[in-house]
Amino acid sequence: MGVMIEGIYQADDPAPDTETDGQFRRAASTVRHWISPHGPFRPDPGRYHLFAAWNCPWAHRALLTRAVLGLQDQIGVSYALPRRTPEGWVFDDTGPFSDVELGASALHQVYARQNPGYTGRITVPVLWDTQTKQIVSNESADIVRMLGQGFDPAQRLCPPDLTEQIDAWNAVIYPQINNGVYRAGFARTQEAYDQAVTEVFMALDNLEAHLSSNACLVGHHVTEADLRLFPTLARFDVAYHYAFKCNVRKLSDYPNLWDYARAIYALAGVAETVKLEIYKQGYFSPSELRNPLGIIPKGPTVDWTQPTQRQLSLLQ
Repeated sequence: MGVMIEGIYQADDPAPDTETDGQFRRAASTVRHWISPHGPFRPDPGRYHLFAAWNCPWAHRALLTRAVLGLQDQIGVSYALPRRTPEGWVFDDTGPFSDVELGASALHQVYARQNPGYTGRITVPVLWDTQTKQIVSNESADIVRMLGQGFDPAQRLCPPDLTEQIDAWNAVIYPQINNGVYRAGFARTQEAYDQAVTEVFMALDNLEAHLSSNACLVGHHVTEADLRLFPTLARFDVAYHYAFKCNVRKLSDYPNLWDYARAIYALAGVAETVKLEIYKQGYFSPSELRNPLGIIPKGPTVDWTQPTQRQLSLLQ
């Protein structure tokens, strides 16, 4: 993954994510301002723009929040090409993978536009303030909560009375599932892989049990916790099961989890954020360690439109 050091882009990060013990450790996000009614970044309609990539699960969180809250007309999006290049995330000159906001050819140019001396990873999503011409945040968890709080007065995705429970689920979902599949897929030793993949499936087993008597993770309606879990579920059978060796079970082998995932998919706007073929292009891109020939598999066929036993909705 590309990095900028004092404003100079480097394709090879001198501080890789995989440590000497073979375990994958994700670098922290570095730009973390906040949208609020009384701060410098106010929730003004049309003021903000997202830089995203369809195959990135962290960007998917932000796209999901934008979709379920109906913010498509208020927050624009520039989508990077599905596969990174030596320039990192890049854009076409025109078409669906062009930067419609700044006309950048690579995402690192957006970071440099905000701070010519920027040092840090070049990641999506990026929430851009079109008014002050700077990055508000490149931390997906913050972006999800900001959109839910700043642009939704009812705070339906994170109601104050459920925030503690939502945060408790987030604290499990991120390390064990969202990042857990990456810890398995990017492990460099058998021990590191065994530990990560065991934690992934223990967490999925626990979710399966929870969803046997609960429609969703918290309360009776979809919350931020569900949206933070869904991107991993959407990619599981077409990517993580194969490319990341998370192959103890498929998502479709879990009756409750699979039903729950399809019920989220059925929410208005969600299906438009799921791009299974693009996921395969990204996760099966050329990699010396995981896929040296860069061959993209034809399967599996996953039918997300099957009827579900549960009907989910946002808090009204």
